Amino acid sequence: MRDLISSSPDPIAVASVSCLEIAWLAKKGRISLPVPIDDFFVKAIDGAGLVLLSLTPRIAARSAFLPDIHRDPIDRVLIATAQEHDADLVTRDDIISSYPDVRTRWKA
Repeated sequence: MRDLISSSPDPIAVASVSCLEIAWLAKKGRISLPVPIDDFFVKAIDGAGLVLLSLTPRIAARSAFLPDIHRDPIDRVLIATAQEHDADLVTRDDIISSYPDVRTRWKA
């Protein structure tokens, strides 16, 4: 994935809702960040030159009306964000690839 990302001619984007997920995982101790959370986001997003995709009302509505394949609301927002931006979604979650009109990448 690193090679694919570093060689992509397209901008690499992150859904803003991913920041919420990272913050929750850090709070619960499921991930360990090398720096405080605010510094992490600055380094991880701005420092890497990533584009941050906002959660818009249209994406929120789209996520709510997706087929009920996946129950996780964060994942549903990620799917809707990828669909809205016609973007590939990098994920290890096999359930996400079951959705129509979403392209997933990640071979673990």
